[in-house]
Amino acid sequence: MAGKVFFSVSMSLDGFIAPESAEELMGRRWMELQAWIFPQRFFRENLKLGEGGEEGRDNDIARELFERTGASVMGKRMFDAGERAWPEEAPFHTPVFVVTHERRDPWERPGGTTFHFVNDGIETALDLARQAAGDRDVRVAGGGETILQYVNAGLIDEFSIALSPVLFGSGVRLFEGVDANRFALRQVRSEPTERATHLTYEIRER
Repeated sequence: MAGKVFFSVSMSLDGFIAPESAEELMGRRWMELQAWIFPQRFFRENLKLGEGGEEGRDNDIARELFERTGASVMGKRMFDAGERAWPEEAPFHTPVFVVTHERRDPWERPGGTTFHFVNDGIETALDLARQAAGDRDVRVAGGGETILQYVNAGLIDEFSIALSPVLFGSGVRLFEGVDANRFALRQVRSEPTERATHLTYEIRER
């Protein structure tokens, strides 16, 4: 179990990663936030949206994020939104561990994604994800509250932000409530593309 624990999100210039309500997902602002990834060939292939698409650096980054991930963890709010929006062949193609109070049998989807529902907290979910991922990385997929819980628990090694050239004005802030006195960051990468600026940081305790 040598992999890292990381998260990767798209973020607006004013610090938001999602609209306030799940009903606004897939709305205009959300589509603008994610505009860097929608045209990419890898994204289109993974969601079976048809042939074609762009093949530049944004496409490479999307593929790299997918290929490094051996398992994912997410919160119940993200799962509930995705259960309504994902295609039958969910886009993870790995085990996914959902942090929830709900008791539910594993939900297997075509294409290699199985959702497991974990009732014992974020650390248990991460332990199970690490075992499933083997030597690959574990991605904390979201949403914002779940990411923050893992950050404040000191369980995130690295994170990536695709900084999109949009303004939200309100919504879910990525670091609202972070324990800023506990952690320091080291910038690993800053890479601008035509559609976004890709930033990667390592997290370490002060």
